[in-house]
Amino acid sequence: MSFSEPRVLSASAANEAVALWEQAGLTRPWNDPHADFRRALESPAAEVLGIHDDAGALAATVMVGVDGHRGWIYYLAAAEEHRGQGLGQRLISAAEDWVRSQGIAKLMLMVRTENSGLAEYYEQLGYQRQETTVYGRRLIQDSPST
Repeated sequence: MSFSEPRVLSASAANEAVALWEQAGLTRPWNDPHADFRRALESPAAEVLGIHDDAGALAATVMVGVDGHRGWIYYLAAAEEHRGQGLGQRLISAAEDWVRSQGIAKLMLMVRTENSGLAEYYEQLGYQRQETTVYGRRLIQDSPST
């Protein structure tokens, strides 16, 4: 099977992208992934990139954005049937290129504690564990459950 080069996704790919994110266990009930996708498309500081298989189906995706100081990767996911074929590495490389094009020198990503098995994957790609603790506060409620 062959795959497309990573490219920016349009709004019409939202349902397919969210389905991949859900399949990969990346979504949470308190966070609306459709709203995340829409916000990325509406922002000049973010993109959602995807790779399609030769049948035209979305095979893998990543959201990338910059905060003015650092770049961030979110929602890196590949369809189960396409895992282990280097799509994640291709998308990370494309995200790195996009962040560099924004004039940003550092790219970060967060891995949930329960996904600790991913640490080795990212370390093999040259990412290093950062000695920081991330705090957050929800400013917009995507779901009434939180």
